[in-house]
Amino acid sequence: MIKKRARRQIVLRLRRTYPTLAAPTMNAKLFFKTVFLIAILLLLVLMGMNNRKTVELSLPPLLPKTQEMPAAIMYFGFFGVGVLTGTILTAGGKRGGSRAKSA
Repeated sequence: MIKKRARRQIVLRLRRTYPTLAAPTMNAKLFFKTVFLIAILLLLVLMGMNNRKTVELSLPPLLPKTQEMPAAIMYFGFFGVGVLTGTILTAGGKRGGSRAKSA
């Protein structure tokens, strides 16, 4: 039987040699966000496969003419705009690091 101190030294040596063994597991929040994004992408693929008819998009202030294109391309465009909007809204704002010392 290995003594407690020797076992601890072996564990510390293994952690230095193989740092991934000591790495923490995946964050649950990150896991659920990843699953959610994959589910949304699956819905986007299903919409693209099943909506092949052309649809019209009318946006008078920005587009002078009515746009006609397949529904799947419009879904993809709206999804892209939504992802960019979410990225811009969540980027920045939080500052890391230490606080300034008060005198």
